[in-house]
Amino acid sequence: MRHLLKTLALSAILLFAPLCVPAANKPGTFTTGDKTFLLNGQPFVVKAAEVHYPRIPRPYWEHRIKMCKALGMNTVCIYIFWNIHEQREGVFDFTGQNDVAEFCRIAQRNGMYVIVRPGPYVCAEWEMGGLPWWLLKKKDIRLRERDPYFMERVKIFEQKVGEQLAPLTIQNGGPIIMMQVENEYGSYGEDKPYVSEIRDMLREIYSPNPSLAGEERGHTKAQGQESILLFQCDWSSNFEKNGLDDLVWTMNFGTGANIDQQFRRLSELRPDAPKMCSEFWSGWFDKWGARHETRPASDMVAGIDEMLSKGISFSLYMTHGGTSFGHWAGANSPGFAPDVTSYDYDAPINEQGLTTPKYYELREMMQKYSDKKLPAVPKAPMPVITVPRFKLDKVMHISHYATAKRESRDLLTMEDMDCGWGMIEYTTTLPEVPVKSVLTLNDCHDFALVYIDGHYVGKIDRVKNEKSITLPPVKKGQALNLLVEAMGRINFGRAIKDFKGITDEVLLQAETDGHETTWNLKNWSIITMSDDYEAITREMTLAHDDMKRLETIFSDGGYYRGFFNLKKVGDTFLNFETWGKGQVWVNGHLMGRIWSIGPQQTLYVPGCWLKKGKNEVIVLDIVGPKEAVVWGQAEPELNKLQLEKTNKHNNIGDKPDLNSATPVDFTSGGSTAVAKAGNGWQTFRFETPQKGRYLAIEVLSTQKQGDRTAIAELYLQDDKGQRLSREPWTAKYADSEEDNGNHTADKVFDLQESTYWQTEKGTPTPHLLVIDLGAVQNISALEYLPRAEQGAPGSVAQFKVYIY
Repeated sequence: MRHLLKTLALSAILLFAPLCVPAANKPGTFTTGDKTFLLNGQPFVVKAAEVHYPRIPRPYWEHRIKMCKALGMNTVCIYIFWNIHEQREGVFDFTGQNDVAEFCRIAQRNGMYVIVRPGPYVCAEWEMGGLPWWLLKKKDIRLRERDPYFMERVKIFEQKVGEQLAPLTIQNGGPIIMMQVENEYGSYGEDKPYVSEIRDMLREIYSPNPSLAGEERGHTKAQGQESILLFQCDWSSNFEKNGLDDLVWTMNFGTGANIDQQFRRLSELRPDAPKMCSEFWSGWFDKWGARHETRPASDMVAGIDEMLSKGISFSLYMTHGGTSFGHWAGANSPGFAPDVTSYDYDAPINEQGLTTPKYYELREMMQKYSDKKLPAVPKAPMPVITVPRFKLDKVMHISHYATAKRESRDLLTMEDMDCGWGMIEYTTTLPEVPVKSVLTLNDCHDFALVYIDGHYVGKIDRVKNEKSITLPPVKKGQALNLLVEAMGRINFGRAIKDFKGITDEVLLQAETDGHETTWNLKNWSIITMSDDYEAITREMTLAHDDMKRLETIFSDGGYYRGFFNLKKVGDTFLNFETWGKGQVWVNGHLMGRIWSIGPQQTLYVPGCWLKKGKNEVIVLDIVGPKEAVVWGQAEPELNKLQLEKTNKHNNIGDKPDLNSATPVDFTSGGSTAVAKAGNGWQTFRFETPQKGRYLAIEVLSTQKQGDRTAIAELYLQDDKGQRLSREPWTAKYADSEEDNGNHTADKVFDLQESTYWQTEKGTPTPHLLVIDLGAVQNISALEYLPRAEQGAPGSVAQFKVYIY
């Protein structure tokens, strides 16, 4: 009872203490104490709002910070995006939209502290997780490891950030109270020496006493006033892999999580340490071709309420998501699932910076933990306007624009061509092939349009795991044109080393006179087309809108230009649902990507980037619009899909995001099961019965390396050990299927052991297969049958199972 009273008393001190406002130029301290953080020696609960300065127009920074404060937050949490500050190696930019120091000063002027997460890797659904593309010009680079070149560039960058932010730490009278070392490294690997080197780098940069070395410099307990408090974040399932003894450990998890369970292991290892959820996910990010993600407000509010009632600090990711303007939206992995331009995230403050019902529900709860009335919700900095429908009638074909050109026997990537973003065109001549042939791109990153002598043949979409296309008979010397659009680089997992263009080879295969012939196509003319607004507008001016003389190749795609007039400026949402796929500039600002498949059909255009009178819109549409018209509306359209029909089960909207999901544990030990080689049924029992409607099998490897994955049949057992009926089952998703061989995903439950699901040739593991069981089931085991042929070709070796 005495311990309980002590805990309740501490909670009261933490939560109802007078608001601590960061005083400019007055040095302070932020350290750790007994189960709590200490701000200037007093217990302090961090109530942080995650916001990202590049995703908010600079004129709106202060408004968004005030919105967070009115929500009851006392801190803002920010990433530092390396690739937006050093877009070219050695050229740094901390001005204008990139002036992160000014963002921190604005926060301090508004009575808010700041948590800084300087990477070098940040994830954040941001291009390459914040790492700059030019690192990939060194093809053998080891990212997020102690690669000498990588670490050299990291140190230079972090020193440049330190020049901006070191004067703003709390020890120097600034608002910055904590700084993160790397980011969720347990989801990438296990490398304490690497994490330690990043830690030491930050200590050296932010220590007022650089003569101290190693463990002495800025040790958070012994001399918290000497250096900024450093922490590292991870998931509760993996934080021990890279946890350093002298850093604060924080957990990342989302709404609906069992909070006591999330902190259980940390409490065992560090019973006296403060607890903090450094990313409490308010919603989730959207992917092209998938429905708009939402999460219940009640779950979010209940989770934060529980944490505050227990004195647990948090950062709400995201409190305001904003917009991934330009080419900065990344892509998720496994597979390739590019993110949309909007980073609305179903956050309490929406993309436009306005309140939502979720905002007010959270604000009402947060008021309970403040001894003063929360500040009034600030008014929006701009009104919302609509824009009448207007045409974009000035057109320049894609073929007219190039930023660099090279002749090469072998294929080159965009990085080889010193190009970070945009498009790349490959042209070569074809051999004589009098029959239909198969063209295979190994590998296409990310979306290719295929032409023969300027005539469109088809497309290859990495999102759908496509690699091949059928060509008609061709004559010797005909031109093959491959236009490849690069989308955002993968921002999660080992796949962040994401080269753009065609990364290996282009093969042509045909069967004539009973023999199969394969050509490895060579001797390429390669052109890059960067998304450089000034270069594009210059070329459009030179083209004089002469459509006829440019009709050589890519006749459907082009750069479209139009104008609209405003009597007053305001925020708006330009609608592009009649367009195909590409990018949009408004008054020179690259607003982001568009794609007709949705779910996003509008782009948020801040009023601060518009002007009275004439405003310009340029659209790059690589496939061509149904109608070249645009209009501005008062509300966004973030949940309208316009998907193509397909007989495959590769609709990206049906692909589950397993990055933060928990796989099933097996009685054999661990979450990775190992199947035996050979024919016959095999049964894998779960450590505990699982409840869910969907079965996801992630095949990590096959018995024979390089084999196509194949499964003949699957059964599930209920909690009594009986096989479930498969009658209501449907195939929901498969990342790869050989549909022309009738080896689609539904063959794993078609009652025919001689038929099977098989992946396409040349698609490496891992592979993902998802089955909809038709209703929620209790499941205790999985039964698996390989192919019936001798040697069971394509047999699974290692795999994981998810029930959800």
